[in-house]
Amino acid sequence: MRHRRSQLAVALACALPLAALAQSADPVASPQSAATLDAVQVTAQRRVENIQDVPVSITTLDAEKLGVLGSGGTDIRFLSGRVPSLNIESSYGRAFPRFYIRGLGNTDFDLNASQPVSLIYDDVVLENPLLKGFPVFDIAGVEVLRGPQGTLFGRNTPAGVVKFDSVRPSQDFEGYGKLAYGSDNMWNFEGAVGGALSERWSARVSALYQRRDDSVRNTLAGAPNDGFEGYDESAARVQFLYEGDGFEGLFNLHRRDLNGTARLFRANIIEPGSNRFVPGFDRDSVSVDGVNFSDLETWGGSARLRWDFGQYSLYSITGYETLESLNRGDIDGGYGAAFLPDSGPGFIPFAAESADGIPDHTQITQEVRLESNLDGPFDWQAGAFWFREELTVDSLNYDSLAPGNPQTGHAVQEQRNTAWALFASGEYDVNDKLKLRGGLRYTQDRKDFSASVLQAVPFGTPVGGPFVETTDVDDISWDASAVYEINDDINVYGRVAKGFRAPSIQGRLAFGGISVADSEEVISYEVGVKADLWDRRGRIGFNLFRYNVDGQQLIAVGGATNQAILLNADRSIGQGAELDLQAWLTDSLLVTWGTSYNDTEIRDPNLAVAICGGGCTVTDPTVDGFALVDGNPLPQAPKWIHNLTARWATPVGDDAEFYVYTDWAYRGQVNFFLYESPEFRGRSTLEGGLRVGTNWNQGNFDLAVFGRNITDSTRIVGGIDFNNLTGFINEPRTWGVEFTARF
Repeated sequence: MRHRRSQLAVALACALPLAALAQSADPVASPQSAATLDAVQVTAQRRVENIQDVPVSITTLDAEKLGVLGSGGTDIRFLSGRVPSLNIESSYGRAFPRFYIRGLGNTDFDLNASQPVSLIYDDVVLENPLLKGFPVFDIAGVEVLRGPQGTLFGRNTPAGVVKFDSVRPSQDFEGYGKLAYGSDNMWNFEGAVGGALSERWSARVSALYQRRDDSVRNTLAGAPNDGFEGYDESAARVQFLYEGDGFEGLFNLHRRDLNGTARLFRANIIEPGSNRFVPGFDRDSVSVDGVNFSDLETWGGSARLRWDFGQYSLYSITGYETLESLNRGDIDGGYGAAFLPDSGPGFIPFAAESADGIPDHTQITQEVRLESNLDGPFDWQAGAFWFREELTVDSLNYDSLAPGNPQTGHAVQEQRNTAWALFASGEYDVNDKLKLRGGLRYTQDRKDFSASVLQAVPFGTPVGGPFVETTDVDDISWDASAVYEINDDINVYGRVAKGFRAPSIQGRLAFGGISVADSEEVISYEVGVKADLWDRRGRIGFNLFRYNVDGQQLIAVGGATNQAILLNADRSIGQGAELDLQAWLTDSLLVTWGTSYNDTEIRDPNLAVAICGGGCTVTDPTVDGFALVDGNPLPQAPKWIHNLTARWATPVGDDAEFYVYTDWAYRGQVNFFLYESPEFRGRSTLEGGLRVGTNWNQGNFDLAVFGRNITDSTRIVGGIDFNNLTGFINEPRTWGVEFTARF
């Protein structure tokens, strides 16, 4: 019955856009003054284009929606589920987001982990996962591109790209200030100011500050920390723009400082045999004896230069990023250990407290690209990309049972990653209706890795090293697509693309050994339709996709041996559908709806992973304590994601507006690990937001009350499986009031 319901749901999802297109043939009559949708301009193909003309599955988020979704002071994870097929989670809290598109991602918690989703911030790729959590403020818009994008963007993009573009400086004096206060003594401020410095130069300065008190109390007397989940975060960006005759230079400096709580693990909160909380669970209290904090500093800069030579434009993009971090937490989620069985929040086999940090890090990128601007039917672009990253990772272990929580283990890993690529793409207008596109990219990637154990821990490698690994590979990625214009309002497209991710090296010697995963390759197929409906009162995007991954890189985390081991699956597949819809239902009510169906499956009859250390019920076949995961879905890959926003407004007087804005996001069930177990299968989530306010003076002033997670939904969103039924949970309900002034 469940299978039939799923089939019916997919059929309805596929039928919806067809029905909408049928209705568009007989558009709803509306007066000249009726509300219509503006054209959406995107840079998915490194050119400014109408989103309807681009043969890629894209969802955009504008500045207003970003402001509403981020009003509770949440980090970049507020984007999770807000567009089709996008999931974001973290076992580090605010510091280390992990992105998944169409089920493709990486659950690896190592600070050296690579991800198949590339994050591009102001045209610069941010590779290290700690860089990817840069706060979202003073942003013109976000584009989420699904499917391989390697011929034009980033390094490792087999799953897709999340692209952020800051508001650029201009010659006009302008800016804004936003101040909010809310629950748990939450203060949020962000603002920007900019304008002309001279006839040629302009500048813009943007800043953000967020803080919140601890919302979870520690009931263990004498513990190192008495409260958790608070944070203090600041970020700033300075931009200078030079506009000359045939030349433009945009220069960017940015910085982030975070001091707060690391991810808070909670021992024995999962009811055995289910994925529900144990009776009496209290999200507002814990009893832990470990030290907990998260410190992160990042800063960087970029220079984006453009020369116009009439029919050709030359671009140079130089980026520099660096960071320093230390993140420490009580991994066992309680206090006491096996020889103190009656203490702590339930049985804890052994104490576990650890920290990971990056004391040294440097990333340098350089791109040079030549683009044509010809009058004929053919245009092209070609360029070169260079990437260099050097980092050191410290892995530390502590004894929670000894006075002062002394250090009892220390391992160090170092990696130098150098990559370069040559790429080219072109588009050809066959006629007024049909446009063809294609791209090619050659990549060479080398990693030099070494690791040493300076102080051993019980689960780890003995003191020694350095242990050395090297990978050196090359690859050719490509894509081909076509767009056909049925009429002025409807385009259909098809795309096939190959993506590539370079080998990964895992070196957590304090908890295991060195493991290496070979390259993975993705072939993705996609067909879709994009249409304006009802005299541009509505817009729809719908696509069907399928991809095959050869040698997908996976991480087997935890298990009874408490190790993190990189693996390659022989093959994995994904298929599904995505829908984006927005429409003015009335001249006062704007609604957006997004949905995605993702069916993923690991196909490797010989792939076996270690199972949990205690308490869970493994439903996969097992051999000698290892689970066979053939046929399982990918971890953190929900089948269904839905999102809805609705904004209703009515005039008040001559120059004011009263509005109500609500947003909702649904994410289906997910596996936390490669093996299947009811205890480590996260339940579906539904979280909503509400904003009620008024704006006046042509929208330059806004006063609103807001709530995030307004139903106070509480869910287990991740687990630790080596010790007991330990998990961590989602963000609590928050509320507040916010005032914005623009000038």
